[in-house]
This record gives sequence, structure tokens and C-alpha cells, in this order.
Amino acid sequence: MASHLLIVESPSKAKTLKKYLGKDYEILASYGHVRDLVPKTGAVDPDDNFRMTYELIDRNSKHVDSITKAVKNADIILLATDPDREGEAIAWHLSEILKSRKVLKDKKMKRVVFYEITEGAVVDAVKNPRAISMDLVNAQQARRALDYLVGFNLSPLLWKKIRRGLSAGRVQSPALRLICERENEIDAFKSQEYWSIHFDSEKDRLAFTARLTHFEGDKLDQFAVGDAKRNEEVISFLEKHGHGSARVREVEKKRKLKSPAAPFTTSTLQQEAVRKLGFSTDRAMKVAQSLYEGVNIGRTVTGLITYMRTDSVTLSKEAMTDIRGFITKNYGPEFLPKAPVFYANKTKNAQEAHEAIRPTSISRTPESVAAFLNDEQRKLYEMIWKRAVSSQMMPAQFDTVAVDFTVGGDGNVFRATGQTMIFAGFYKVYHEDEDDSAADDEEKRLPQFKEGDTVSINKLYGEQHFTQPPPRYSEASLVKALEQYGIGRPSTYASIISTLQKREYVILDKKRFTPTDVGRVVNKFLSEHFAHWVDYEFTAKLEDELDDISNGKEEWIPVLERFWKDFSKQVGEKESVSRKEVTQEEMDEVCPKCGKHKLTLRLGRRGRFIGCPGYPECDYTRNVDGSDGASAEKREIGIDPKTEKVIQLLFGPFGPYLQVGEMEGEKKPKRVSVPKNILPDNVNLDIALMLIALPRDLGPHPEDSKKVYANIGRFGPYVSHDGQFKSIPKDESVFDIALERAVALLKEPKAAGGRGALKVLGKHPEDGQAVSLYAGKYGPYVKHGKVNATLPDEGMIKTVTLEEAIELLAAKAGRGGKKGGKAKGAKAAKPAKAAPKAKAVVEAPAVTKPKMKKKVKPKAAKLKKAA
Repeated sequence: MASHLLIVESPSKAKTLKKYLGKDYEILASYGHVRDLVPKTGAVDPDDNFRMTYELIDRNSKHVDSITKAVKNADIILLATDPDREGEAIAWHLSEILKSRKVLKDKKMKRVVFYEITEGAVVDAVKNPRAISMDLVNAQQARRALDYLVGFNLSPLLWKKIRRGLSAGRVQSPALRLICERENEIDAFKSQEYWSIHFDSEKDRLAFTARLTHFEGDKLDQFAVGDAKRNEEVISFLEKHGHGSARVREVEKKRKLKSPAAPFTTSTLQQEAVRKLGFSTDRAMKVAQSLYEGVNIGRTVTGLITYMRTDSVTLSKEAMTDIRGFITKNYGPEFLPKAPVFYANKTKNAQEAHEAIRPTSISRTPESVAAFLNDEQRKLYEMIWKRAVSSQMMPAQFDTVAVDFTVGGDGNVFRATGQTMIFAGFYKVYHEDEDDSAADDEEKRLPQFKEGDTVSINKLYGEQHFTQPPPRYSEASLVKALEQYGIGRPSTYASIISTLQKREYVILDKKRFTPTDVGRVVNKFLSEHFAHWVDYEFTAKLEDELDDISNGKEEWIPVLERFWKDFSKQVGEKESVSRKEVTQEEMDEVCPKCGKHKLTLRLGRRGRFIGCPGYPECDYTRNVDGSDGASAEKREIGIDPKTEKVIQLLFGPFGPYLQVGEMEGEKKPKRVSVPKNILPDNVNLDIALMLIALPRDLGPHPEDSKKVYANIGRFGPYVSHDGQFKSIPKDESVFDIALERAVALLKEPKAAGGRGALKVLGKHPEDGQAVSLYAGKYGPYVKHGKVNATLPDEGMIKTVTLEEAIELLAAKAGRGGKKGGKAKGAKAAKPAKAAPKAKAVVEAPAVTKPKMKKKVKPKAAKLKKAA
């Protein structure tokens, strides 16, 4: 029998499939992407029909070598990477590498796709292989090329105009714009007072409240009673003419239906996991991946859910049949609609997809598998299972009632409303959470009324209200907005949000996103100078074009050319924009100290501040909140309610910190560091109280019952247990992290010790030597040969890329030597050794396309050369 080699992306998936396919199949993992663009200028060449130059990813080269070796001993190679554009691209890259290594002679190579890891689905997929879809591959290549062209051209501009270490992205920047625009709305918001007027009463021992809707014949709008004086006038009138009673004018009864939500897509799963389970989007996807790839259920390893990257809300016929049968058997025929329930896709850019996220077997109930899952897996699986089952159930039914009362005349109308659930329907299984909105289906019973009934008013009163600004985006509502605007793909939402946090463009405070000062300045620059490219409609249209490429409706090279023609021109024109123009904003206020200049809003090292442009002749500054700039080193925040001591914000050698009270004899006051992702100007009493409450006691460790804590130290937020410490990732919060997540972090292997490199970023394009990242005594730095370059921002230690490191090293090398000669004490260069075996593979467009006319020949932005 012919020997088979089946290649998947993840090693955990490989273990599961091995049990299904038997000894005639060798199964290896690629460990994700195997090739990427070379990290230097020219990786995508607009002047050569957008030729893309790839190289092997260092960390996966050994896995590619293992695959190459195994191919030699196989007759049939099956590429079973994930069933989406990224998976298709990985399959294509593997095939290209194997072709270049000349190991495919007399071999058959096919693409295999399955959407659930169950024995039946896998065996069926292996029996029905297909060719690699170049439409899907080219859609992925186009996306990668666009991301490269935007990042490699805009990021250097941000370095020059604002600050080193910043980045821009094709999808990241419109997402930042959403958050900044919401913050601008909040800043511009003016709260307005208004009052509502109510009476409390009861009938048949059932209390109820009614609200005034009409006064003297006029319907009241929100601001009809605008202040306390008007409130008192209206209440006095009603008390005088109403004589303490209300008469029923009308009773209106209606039947209301609430339908179930569609099964989960990637986007709705992320939103609901954030709202209902408290997960981050990234965590939700990782847990879903583990459920998809396979869990050991007793003696059987099987995937519990279908593929978790999907835009589809449809279910297969087989799944619908199984779910409907389960509903009838377990809940009764009255909970089952006469016909299957179908849902329409509402996603702006629905990518190719099979079906919604659902359990691979509906009979595998959450209770039956709970013992085999960890807590996070159990919660997410239960939510997916319930959502899929409920999607095929009857609507919930409510009886609603509205009763209108008159007080002191027919022109003065109060209304009381209530509702009662009369049939649970899908609520029997699942209730969807809402974000930023009040639930409209709560039980609220009213007494029985008929027209002409009279009730006594127990209390007549007004309630003061103030309009509220629009809420900041939560992780769930941001995902919803990204989907509505068509920004990016649901599968990339987690990485978009993570990137914004890692770049410190936004912070997550009380589970809401606030842009940092740097984030706002970056957004202002991009919105003013690259408005078209951070426009929501443009971003969505580009996603539509990528969809068209994947569906074979559009060629990929023309899409890139249309984008690059205008974009490259704009990049060139904006080189002349001054740094002052970007980082300073003139205000309509004259400096109170010198009286000569209009004040400017500026970006400094610790955030935004207001200052006089006449410096150094005039040194006037103040904080954005209005406090004196000279007193920025010390600020009183408020009173700690527990100790009744003053909380102060101070600055020390390691940055800002909070202090509770003053020194009392030998006893030092409590001090807590302010995390780097919280700007000093943003520290208010609420934030201060959360910080001084640290460390948080998360509870006992499940293995030894010793306490697990979350705290903030000199090097940032961390969790600790029995002398062991682990940093909390930037996209997670010390205030929100739960015990289970802390335990998982503590179990992760420690980084290698010693004074060696923290990370090898890659090889320098000029000599092939390693460019490495180190943690030094005076902060993180990158090293190439004998040249060291300090990172301008400590936060870059987790985000610095090879191209950024090369730029820093080039700048350092340029300052270090004499122009036209060698540096003092430098030795003559040795003859170059034979070049190492090349790993870069230059790829022309995957499918031959007609050559495009070269009316415009824009050049990709280049990294600065050493002086």
C-alpha cells in the first residue's frame, strides 16, 4: 500500500489525526507559517510587477527540514493546513519549497480540507483531495503585500515626525481611529440636566411606579423638565389638582416575541466570550483552537467544535437534523419550530466559509465532557453548545402591558409598563448578553387594571438626571464596530487589539479602551495626512477586493497597483511635514505669562501638556487638566476612604508612583508604582484606589492551596505564587486577571537564563550575521557584530522588529565612524567568507498576469543607510 505524508499546522492536531488514519500515514506539523517576506526594503517590489521575495522563517526551518526528509519516503503528500486563506497560503509555500528542493519527482501532492476534527470528517476529506486554490493563495499574498507596503512606508514617517518605535498598519490604524474618535466625542460632550417625574402606588399588594409622559396636553421630550425649579412647578401643580389619586385611562396589552440569535461566527464568539466569560479576544481564540484541535475524551481524542475562523451563520443539514432531534427528545416538541431556522449573514465582508461554529456532536453535552476539560474550555464549550442548540428553538414569548393614568385632568398622563414571560422558548437553553444597552426582557409584573380604576398615590417625586457621554469601547463593542465597518477580518481582531495595546496606543482601563496621548497624536497625523487610507469605507472596500480575489472575480496585481499608485505619491509628499506641525496644536488662548504667543498643546515624554511656544524666553507650562505644570512632580489625588489619608502622585527614579499618607516615625507610607500603560495625567481617585488595593489575592493555588497574588512591580504587572513570579501580558490587566489564568501563566516555561540574547530577531541583510535583542544594565538594546544600539523606548522590548533594529543599528554606526574612512582603531576588514546557503526565494506573482503599464514608477520607501 502507498505510504502517505499528511502535513498540518499544529502538533496537537497531528496527534489527534494519527489516531484516525493509522500506520500508513505519517503526520507532521509545519508549526504555522513556514515562509514570510524578507524583512527589508524591496521584499515587495512595485517596479517589478509586485514581485514578492520570501525567506524561510528561522524558528520553523527545522520543521521544514523534517517534512522534506519525510517526503522522500512517501508516495502521496497531503497538505491539510487550516481551511482558510492563511492555511491555503501555507500549503502553497510548502509545495514551492518542496519543488525547489527537488524532492517531488514521482510523488502525488494534493490539498485536503476538513472543518472539524472528527474521524468521519477527516477520513472523508482524505478520500476527496483537491488542488491548491491559487485564488485563495493570491488573496493572502495581496493582503500580505498591502500590509507590508503600508507598514514599511508609514512607520518610518512616524519615527521621523513623532517618536521612534511607532508603527502604522493598514487595519490597525483605522481601528485606532475608531477609539480616538470616540474619545473626541467624549471630550466634546457637554452634559445636560433633565428631570423625570414619577408616582409610586400599589394595588392588590403589588407595588408599581408610573412615569409622567404628558403634561397639560403636551408630550414631554427628554428635556421638557430641565431643572429643579421646573420640576417643583410641575409637581406642585399635580399635587394641587390631582388630590393624591390617579385614574386608569387606558390598558394596552400586546404579545411580544424574542427570537434566538444565530450560531456563533468568529466575531460573535469573541464578543460573547468577552461579555459573558470575561475573556480577552485573544484568549477566546486560543481556547476555541484547543477545542477544535482535539481533547482527550476518555480513551478517544476528538475535536469538540468546528473550525473557529468563520463568518458563516449557517449550519449543515446534518447538524440541523441532529439538533432538532435533540430538542424534541430533551425539551419537548413545543420547543421545536415547524421548519429549520435559517439565518442571513450580516457581516460586511463575509469571507469564504463553510458553516457556523458548532459542536461536532450535539449529543456531546457540556455535562458529559466537563470532566475532561479545564475551566476555560468548559465555559467556552458550554456557550458554543447552548448557542447552537438555542438557534433552532422557538422564540421566547412575553405578555406586555402598558397602563396610562391621568392625574388632575386628562392632559396629565403617567404610564406604567410591565411584562411577563409566558413561554421560555430558547431561553430554556441560552440567554444572549448585551453590551452597552439595558436588557429589555426582564420580568416586571403589574397588578390587574381596567379602565376607570382609581389608585392612591403614595409618593409623587422628581428624579434628576444628566446626559452621559457615549461609552468608550469595550473589547466586545470594539469587535462589533470593526465588523460593522468592515475593518479587517474577524480572525485578525484579536491581533489588532493586541497590537494597539503593545504599541501603547491604547490602554484598557476598567475594561474600556482609552487612547494614550501618543495614540491620539499618531491618529491625528494619519487622519490629517493619510485620511483616505484610514477611511472606514476605503478599508472595507479593500477587504471587498480581497474577497473578490479569493472568489476568482478579481486579479491581485491590479488591486495592488491601484493602491500603490496614489499611496506612494502621498508618502512622498508628506516627507516635508514638520515634526512641530504633527506634535503641536495651537490653542485659541494667549499665554498668561508673556501675553505674546498663543499656547500650544504638545506631546512630551510623559504625555500631552500645554506650553508657550516662546520658550526659552517664556517657560510657561501647565497640565492638560489645568493644574500648574511646575507642580507636575507632585499631585494630590484624593482621600483613601479606608485610612482617611491623602493619596499623592509622586515621581521617583523608576517613574511615577502613589503614596498613601506621609512618613510616621520609622514607619514608611504605602507606595505603589503606576504601570507604564497608565499615564500620570490619567490617574484619578478610582484608578489610585485600585492600585493601592494591590496586591490582589486571587485565591488558593489548586495544587498546594498556597495563595496566588496579582501585583505591579518595578518591571510591570505580574502574578506570584510561593516565590515564583510571572509577568502578565500587556493585553491583560492586573485588575481583571482571574485565578485560573494566573495559574496557567505560572505553568508556562521560564525564558532561558544567563546573559545571552533574549531573542534573535533575524539575520542582517548585508552580511547574514545575527541581529539580537539583549536586556542590559541601562535598558534593552539590539546588537549586530560589535555595534550596539539602545532601544529608544523600553516598551519596544516585546515588539521590536528586525527592520526597526537594522534602522537603529545603521543610525548608531553612522554616528560612530568618520565619513569616508574607518573608525579610530578599526582593523582592516577580513576577506569575506563563502556566502552561506541562500534561504531567500524570489517569487514572481503566483499566476502569470498581463504586464501592467508603467505610467508611474513609484519606489518603495527605503531604510536609511549608515552615513
